[in-house]
Amino acid sequence: MEDPQGWTDEALVDALEVRVAAGTTLLEAARRASLPVASACGADGVCGRCGLQILEGAETLAPETEREKKIKAANRIDGELRLACRIALVSDLVVTAP
Repeated sequence: MEDPQGWTDEALVDALEVRVAAGTTLLEAARRASLPVASACGADGVCGRCGLQILEGAETLAPETEREKKIKAANRIDGELRLACRIALVSDLVVTAP
């Protein structure tokens, strides 16, 4: 909520931190943090249900592959989301579920 002086109050709800080895998928990391991220395909990258929004750190990720783009299009996944099962972690990220 913004006050008359221009300050903004922010609330961070259910913030969780999990440390994983480089190369761990974002889906695996989310599951270790007990986040409810769907995956009907067993993390094979075909169902598109594991879409997460990257809030911070997106610049450290590999660009979307054509396969990821096709999966998202076929499953009508928001273009801003990334498939957690397709992302190998290399640095810190802040994510949220849509």
